[in-house]
Amino acid sequence: MQFISTRGGMQPQPFSETLLEGLAPDGGLAVPEVMPAVSTETLERWRALTYPQLATEVLGLFATDIPREDLARMTDAAYASFPESVVPLRSIGDGLTLVGLSEGPTLAFKDMAMQFLGQVIEYALERKGSVLNILGATSGDTGSAAEHALRGKERISVFMLSPQGRMSAFQRAQMFSLDDANVHNIAVEGVFDDCQNLVKHLAGDLEFKRSQNLGAVNSINLARITAQTVYYFWAWLRATDAHGATEVSFTVPSGNFGNILSGFFAKQMGLPIRRLVLAANENNVLDEFFRTGIYRPRSAAQTLATSSPSMDISKASNLERFIFELVERDPERVVGAWQELDDQGFFDFSDQQSRFAEEFGIVSGTSTHADRLATIRSVHESSGEIIDPHTADGVKVAREHVEDGVPMLVLETAKPEKFAETILEAIGVELDYSPELRQMLDAPQHVTEMADDEHALRAFIAAHALR
Repeated sequence: MQFISTRGGMQPQPFSETLLEGLAPDGGLAVPEVMPAVSTETLERWRALTYPQLATEVLGLFATDIPREDLARMTDAAYASFPESVVPLRSIGDGLTLVGLSEGPTLAFKDMAMQFLGQVIEYALERKGSVLNILGATSGDTGSAAEHALRGKERISVFMLSPQGRMSAFQRAQMFSLDDANVHNIAVEGVFDDCQNLVKHLAGDLEFKRSQNLGAVNSINLARITAQTVYYFWAWLRATDAHGATEVSFTVPSGNFGNILSGFFAKQMGLPIRRLVLAANENNVLDEFFRTGIYRPRSAAQTLATSSPSMDISKASNLERFIFELVERDPERVVGAWQELDDQGFFDFSDQQSRFAEEFGIVSGTSTHADRLATIRSVHESSGEIIDPHTADGVKVAREHVEDGVPMLVLETAKPEKFAETILEAIGVELDYSPELRQMLDAPQHVTEMADDEHALRAFIAAHALR
């Protein structure tokens, strides 16, 4: 299995090299040269597997340069601290089932891929005898998941940008309470898109990238996307255990288009997915794109601070991988689309919009703060479950797309404890924190505040990077 760039300027390379690269040298994103196919017979054979065993099988289709026994050891280690089922499914009524992706160390779905990423990056670096300085941007959960997966690792240093004042108190504490020498938290004046732009500018400077050994772990990293495909297979297997192979639909709260892209990969691989339902919050650029075919990111000033802050994103990094498939893998058309975006602030695929649902199965919807509160309240009243605000966005939009006879699986995003203020507003319940979580919330915080200044960031990385 080899990987190429969406922009056509990268020689095909294996998984381990792609893993350490982040952005491709031409500024594009890595995608499989040929998407692996999974047959109905293979799916049935996978029913008896544990989650780590399934992860080994699915990831083994992509990471063909890693010996199978090494891959199995890493998936075992990645999910050793999770509950036995790793990803539990539970019904919340109205034909909806939650896919429990928040059982990891930071209580968010990002742990599902990041725990594996911590294992496989360290493995690849040891094989090469090299080091890596991770540069990432987070709107909330990616940063803490990355830092908890990579903390204390000798060959890896983490530089994580986050928008000042735009995360929940819990999200800040999860990141800033870490005092490991290889973790550097940088709070940038601005919004998530400003942080993401800084990452892209530095990653696009090949001389600086090479001299500082820069890599990425946010969802532009292909290993994140491939590791996330595993739970789509797992959820489909568990949802169809009783009645056998049938189509299901998934609803995915989405800001950066990474989580739902993993479902898109799974569907392309042959998993029987009918619909991939994208749920946006008030920053609904992606919903507008899938309804109209016009992609028009908003400025930082127009990007709203909402009660589902991890989705407060206007520029979806992973959309380029979908556009690559939309234009039938023509790199010139991908480059042309992003050139239009730079020149006029939008690109227009309205003539292709009918293909989104018909060919690719993607539909979308928007949820607001009032919707989140009402959904958290209704789910709690009907099932006793307390869901976080991002998951509530998913449930709200999922209800609009339920079809008779088609199970609707909603990907849970995080534990409600991460957003206690919104839970209190919705249902009047003050969530109890464990002694460990209370200790984390009360711990001293370690963070460097910085202007939205590329030169200042370059200097900081140059001063602290591993060599």
